[in-house]
Amino acid sequence: MIQFFFHPTPNPAKIALFLEESGLPYELKPVDTSKGEQHLPEFRAINPNGKVPAIVDTCGPGGKEAAVFDSTAILLYLAEKTGQFLGVAQDWPQLLSWLMFIASGLGPFSGQAVHFQFAAPEGLDYAVNRYRREADRHYQVLNDHMKGRRYIVGDSYTIADMSAWGWLDRASRVFKGSEDPLGRFPELKRWFAEIDARPAVARARAVNKSQAFKTVNDEETKRALFPSNFPKTA
Repeated sequence: MIQFFFHPTPNPAKIALFLEESGLPYELKPVDTSKGEQHLPEFRAINPNGKVPAIVDTCGPGGKEAAVFDSTAILLYLAEKTGQFLGVAQDWPQLLSWLMFIASGLGPFSGQAVHFQFAAPEGLDYAVNRYRREADRHYQVLNDHMKGRRYIVGDSYTIADMSAWGWLDRASRVFKGSEDPLGRFPELKRWFAEIDARPAVARARAVNKSQAFKTVNDEETKRALFPSNFPKTA
């Protein structure tokens, strides 16, 4: 059994999609990050970095319980565990490359673009410009790569597609104010429409709506989500 620790945000969404695609049995473990539940000792024992997603595989290597954190690590772990969505051996170098491109580039810059447009104080125009333009550049890199391709890597649907879907699903927030956020990226728009139409995507979205989470953006929320912005208390 996979215990899936999640909050309805892009990185956990990738894992929800994998679990729904693979049919691997799992148990939902909601973590309300706006309430600071990611900082509780019992969760930090699973992910010392205090972020979601994380999983606990109750039947990990050698039949022992295993904890895995970080969405890319979880995707790789689950793909190897199930033997699904890894593509063929020849695709391994490209699969790793595009997974890391998403993990270290497209995802973080998209996340910072969202933060500075929706959560940060007004007046930080340089930061908004910096992160939104870098997100745009990463989208363009992936858009150019997708010309003549159905999937990101090789000829089959892989965890690279799942990983990218998690963030491109939030393109309207990354490119705040855009009526058609993928309009300037026709190859990505085509690719996203095909992935988004998969039945497992609807089930993954339902996972995100299956639990009630705090939605008020008050002082508690800000301290829980952005603790490094505040002085440490004794």
